[in-house]
Parts: sequence; C-alpha cells; structure tokens
Amino acid sequence: MIAANIDFAFIVQSCHYDFNLRRFDRYLVMANEGHIEPILVLTKTDLITRDELEQKLTAIRQSGITTTILTLSNTNGAGLDEFRQLLVSGKTYCLLGSSGVGKTTIINRLVGQDMFDTKAVSGTGEGIHTTARRQLIVLDQCAMLIDTPGMRELGILASSDAIEDSFNDIHDLAASCQYSNCTHIKETGCSVLVAVENGSLSEDRYKNYLKLKKESEFHELSYLEKRKKDKAFGRFIKSAKTQLKK
Repeated sequence: MIAANIDFAFIVQSCHYDFNLRRFDRYLVMANEGHIEPILVLTKTDLITRDELEQKLTAIRQSGITTTILTLSNTNGAGLDEFRQLLVSGKTYCLLGSSGVGKTTIINRLVGQDMFDTKAVSGTGEGIHTTARRQLIVLDQCAMLIDTPGMRELGILASSDAIEDSFNDIHDLAASCQYSNCTHIKETGCSVLVAVENGSLSEDRYKNYLKLKKESEFHELSYLEKRKKDKAFGRFIKSAKTQLKK
C-alpha cells in the first residue's frame, strides 16, 4: 500500500543506470491491481544521446508495453511542459520509482521553487535518496501530486487479473491455446510457446510473465497455506541436512 484514491501513477525511471524493462512490468501490474492509469516517465534524457533515447523507447514498445510514455530532463526542462499538460484539475497523481530518479525534482520544477529537499547528483549524474515520507502537493492547476520515497524492492501482491491486464499481449495469445487451463509452460498446442519460439513474443517478457504470475499465486494463498508450505520446505531442508551428515 502506497497511497489511496489515486487516479494516475507516473512510473519514473532514469534513462541512465536505472532503466529496467522488467521493473516497468512490476509497476504496471501494481497500477492495474489498483485500477490506476499508469504513465511511464523517462527522466535524465540529457545524460544520453537522442539515438540512445530512441533505442530505449523502441525497446519498451517491442517488449509489449503500450502505456503512454513521457520523456523529460529536470536539467534543461525538456518535456516538463508536456508533463504539465497531463495534469488535470481535481485528479490525484503519484510518482513511483527508485531513489534518485528525479521524482522530487520534478515537483520542485512544477511549483517553480525548491520547496522539497533534494541532494546533489553523483559524479555519474544519478540522484541520491532524499525523500523519506509521502507528501501530497496541490499544484496551481488544482491537480494533486503525491511524492513517495524511492522503492528498493517491489514485490507482487496483485491478483491474476492484474497480471493478465499488464501482459495483455500474452493474454490475447492465450485465447488461442488448445487448452483453456493452459499454463503456457509445456503444453502441446500452446500459442504463447509458439510465439516465443518464432520470436513474435520476447523470451524475456515471457519469463517475466511466468515469474510475476508465480509470485502472485503465492501471495494469493491464505496465511495458513503459506505457513504450511513454509513448514514443509523447512522439513525438507532439515531432512536434507540429516542425509548430508550421514
């Protein structure tokens, strides 16, 4: 739980060292679970060339992500006007992303002053973790924006429906599978596996889909079922250690 009553989520990554397609997938699943419209924001465009930026945008689209993408630089202001145009009066937005990607600096640029603390960037151009709490700001156009601390880890607590919504390309392929309960792992006649084999579906995206789906299924287990599973694993480890001692 990050915040409540959010309409839009700006999922922020730096174009530099922070860029990670699989992490985008995780954030998109989180947004879909909360019925929040996601917008991808690539910051620090001034640290890479135009060709490098185009390559990252192409990689996002080729991975199957169709969400709106905004690129900007807090240093030279490129893209900030487009960011402002996305803010609608009466709507609530939040900024999500790792530490140091420029979330708080975006807010300072929007309000026109250094209202919130930031730290100088490192020698590589990356920011330093500063924000330690959530805070809501009402902007001039009466849109509300919530800054959040940088996330070091991002687990999946989402339902299977949120996973399917986030991977709608795989969901569409699955409709043609031979079996309605296909796991898309080893079944004959699986359209998803065929797409991976012929290259029309990225193997990395497919593997991330299976990984997130497995995490989601685990978290959907009841507390007692989790305890039972953990205890069974504990007994297995204890038995294995006993066998090794022999």
